[in-house]
This record gives sequence, structure tokens and C-alpha cells, in this order.
Amino acid sequence: MALSLVNLCAREVVSDHSSSTCWLRWVPRELYGALLQAAFASCRPLAVSELVNRWPERSLKVGGPRKPGQRAPNRLCIQALLLAVVRGLSDQRCALRILDLCGLQGDEGSMGDPMGGWSLTVALCTMVVQARAGAQKREGERERKRFSALERDKDEKRERGKTREVECDVGEGEIKEMIIDDKEKSEEEKMKGVRRKMEMERRTGSPVIMVEESQREKEGKDLDCGVLVRVRADLFVSARSWERVRVALSSNGPLKLQCRFLRVEEISVSSIKTLLGLLPHQVLLGVDVRYSNLGVSGLAQLLPLLSMFPDLHSLRLHYCNLDFHREDTGQSETLRELSQGLSQLKKLKCLSLTALRLPGHLRVLLSSLPQPLEVLEVPYLRLSPSDLAYLSCSHHASSLQQLDLSENRMDGGTMICMRRLLSNASATLQHLSLSGCGLTDDLLALLKPSLGSCSALKSLAFALNPLSMAGLLDLVRMAVKMPSLKQLLYPTPLEDYQPGLPDLPSSAQLLDWPLDESADISVTSSQLNQVLIDSGRSDLMLTCDLLNYDKDLVD
Repeated sequence: MALSLVNLCAREVVSDHSSSTCWLRWVPRELYGALLQAAFASCRPLAVSELVNRWPERSLKVGGPRKPGQRAPNRLCIQALLLAVVRGLSDQRCALRILDLCGLQGDEGSMGDPMGGWSLTVALCTMVVQARAGAQKREGERERKRFSALERDKDEKRERGKTREVECDVGEGEIKEMIIDDKEKSEEEKMKGVRRKMEMERRTGSPVIMVEESQREKEGKDLDCGVLVRVRADLFVSARSWERVRVALSSNGPLKLQCRFLRVEEISVSSIKTLLGLLPHQVLLGVDVRYSNLGVSGLAQLLPLLSMFPDLHSLRLHYCNLDFHREDTGQSETLRELSQGLSQLKKLKCLSLTALRLPGHLRVLLSSLPQPLEVLEVPYLRLSPSDLAYLSCSHHASSLQQLDLSENRMDGGTMICMRRLLSNASATLQHLSLSGCGLTDDLLALLKPSLGSCSALKSLAFALNPLSMAGLLDLVRMAVKMPSLKQLLYPTPLEDYQPGLPDLPSSAQLLDWPLDESADISVTSSQLNQVLIDSGRSDLMLTCDLLNYDKDLVD
């Protein structure tokens, strides 16, 4: 990636970050952004601290989508940024009012020592609590100074009174005259005060009482009047950090923590409800609940709370112990409650349900959504033929941009529904995952015409399907004829496994079965690469690496 002249100069300037306090006073405000970007890229925490401490703009955004090859900011730089924000609260040179850290988190343990979402959330909460404690300390110091000034005034008045008693020797008549004069003066001052109030009412056109009431109403409407900086971030909350996050969200101080995407893991329903009750309604866009024992009743309690967030467009539930496979009493009533709760999510565009075991009930849940979905992820749901039949004809099919049907077993009876679904979604579908669906060579042959018609498809995941080498070559030949396709996750052919596999192995068997060490695995990749060379598709990436596959790389 070629750097501009401004970026090259900015890196040179921040290279000696220990002297940033000297040269920063001469830097125009238009160059602060380039210098901060260079400080993060070069890992210069001192320069980051000084730049943020004197930030000249009202808003600052750090994070967001990263370009290919671009690393997440270093942990030391993020810590320096957060400390500088707290110091800037008492620095008049800092004009910062909105700090946007959404998407700042990186992958723990990766190169460059980035700060992961869990660590970043704890650091943000610590920053909010420290800012509140600092504000309370400063307020206490001001109160002590004010009290000391009042005490000094009282002492001075007391001393003046004693001096007047000693020096003044006046008669009783003179004292009476002084008292009368004082009364007359006090009455005159009262009259002046009344006239002053009447004059204020005449000029403003409204009584002073009305002004006080309007001020009281304004204070009631704006509860965050003492907030100096609003911090927006993606919050990652676990059972260990829940209490700290709760304290930070409920604190009233100069920093106000706001959440764009909330991810919680291993937290009870009551704790999730408490967090939702503390979040601003206008900011939250997505909720991701993982490994929490919600149950059907717990989800029914959360959906009404989620409807309070008007801009919520993403809901993800992963391994939350929702099981409709068992025949329980009152199941139909619970389904209706869930359907009604989902119908209140007016802007929902992304729905992800992982391992919730909902065979035969997809229609009840999805038909109540007021808008068509753009992202639907339903892996490990044990979808029935009736589920696929509904999905292929639903109002969601023609709007889907991302579809994940992984680990839902398919056979010849479901191919008609799958072909209809892909045909209806052919103009919009960009990412498709059919990994672990039991698709053999024969099923692939039935599916190829519909797959090939997906003109907008960018990534296709087809791993852990029992394809032979001939079937794999057919898959790749189809892929090279799709101009929009940039990434293909293909399965290991059956010939590369050790003998003993069943005729129709499951995805778990394909994942655990050892490969044949005597076979030359490089022959497979060379044959696939030859197909790419013959077609001239150097822009299509072929991989069988499940762990490092990332569909977002092609966006």
C-alpha cells in the first residue's frame, strides 16, 4: 500500500515521540488526524497521548474496518489514548466531546499485541470509573476552597464588629437613629428588589417562576448535563466482567459509555436484562448472546426489551439452550410469544441462530419479521424439508445477502427447495456456506445450475462434504465461471483419507478421520491450481483451511 506524502512526513515527525510536547504546539489542527494515524501505525504511545490530550475536534474515531494487511492498534497505544482522554477532561486545549472506538478491538495473541474485545471493555469501564472519581475529587477540592473562603469572610466580619464596638462610643439616641436608618435602608432595598423582579418580568415577558420551571424541565429532560465526553464502543461482557460493566454504565460522571454492539457470554437472563436497561436506546445496533442458558422462556423475556431499541438490526444467539425438538407442554404458546417478540424488531436485518434445535418451526419465527432479512445464519438447526420449503418461498429469499446453512443434513428430497432458494436469491446472495451438509457428487450435480446462477456470490464455503476428486474438480470448474466469486473453501477429497470411511461419512467423521500419509496431497492442490491457470482466474483464492477461512476478506 503506497503512502501519501502527508503520511510519510507524519511518520517521520512522530518517530521521535518523546519530543512531541515541543513540536505539537506548532502543528495546525488539520494535521492531527494524519499524525495520530501515524502514531498508531508506528506504535508511538507518547505521541498518541499528547495528540489526544490536545485534540482540536469535537469528535474522534479510532477503529472500524481495517484494510488488508493493516494491523489493529497496539495495546500500549490504546492505553495511552484512554489515559489521555481522562486527562483531557481538565485540559481546556482538548475539544473532544465524542470518542468512537467501535471496531477497535483486535484478536488476542495476534501480531502487534492488539487489545481484544474483552480487555478493551474492562479498560473502558476502568476509564469511566476513574474519570468519575477524579471529577468527585476535583469537586471536593472546590467545596473545601469555597468553605474556607466563607470561613475567612466570617472571621473578617467578626473582627470588624469587635473593632467597631471598641472604637464607637455613641449615645442611645444615635443608636436608635442608626437602627431606624438601617430599617429604612432595608425597606428601600426590598422595594428595589421587588422593582428589579418586576422589571425582569416585563423585559422577558414571563415571570421568574416560569423561568425556574422551564429550567427544571430542561434538567429533567437532559440527565447527562454533566457529561463532557461520550464514548461509543463495542462491549464484550462475560460473567467475570459483568459487575464492572454495570457500574460503568450506571455511573454519572464526565464520561458516558455507550454501546453499539453488545456481546455477552455465560451470563444469566436477569444480568442481560440489567445491561439492556442501562444502555441508551438510540445507540445499540446489535446483540450477540453466546453460551448462556437462556432457554425458551428467557428469550421470550428478552425480546420485549430488545424492541425498545429502535435501530437494532442484528440479533445473534449461539448455543443458548433453545430446544424445540422435545415435545413440551405449552410449546405452541411459547412459540407464539417468540413470534410476537420478533415482530416488534422493526429494523432487524441480521438473524443468527446457532445450534438451537428448531426443526419444523422456522416458519413461525421468520414469518413474523416485518422486514426481509439480509443475513440469515442457521447452522446446526436440524432444518427439516418443510423449513427449507418455507425459506425458499418466503419474502426473505430475494433479499438475502448472506446465508449459512452449515451442518444441516441434505438429501435428494431437499434439492428442489435448495435450487428454488438459490434461484430466488441469485441476484443478491454474496456469501454462502454449505459446509457439512452431506453433499455428494450426485447432489452437487443437481445443485450446480442454481449455484452457478448466483451472479453476486463472493465467497462459497463447501468444506466437510463427501466429494470425490472428480466432484471437487467439477466444483472448481463451476467456481471459475463465476466472475464475482473470490474465495472458495473446498473439502478434502475422499481419496486423500485413509481407508475405512463409511460410504456417506458425516462431517464429524471427515473432520476427525486421518489423512492418508502415503498419498501426495500436493497433487490435489496442483490439479486445482491448474484449473485456475487454464481459466485465467488468478483472483480466485482456493483454500481448504477451515481455521483461517474468513469470508470478510473479500469485502
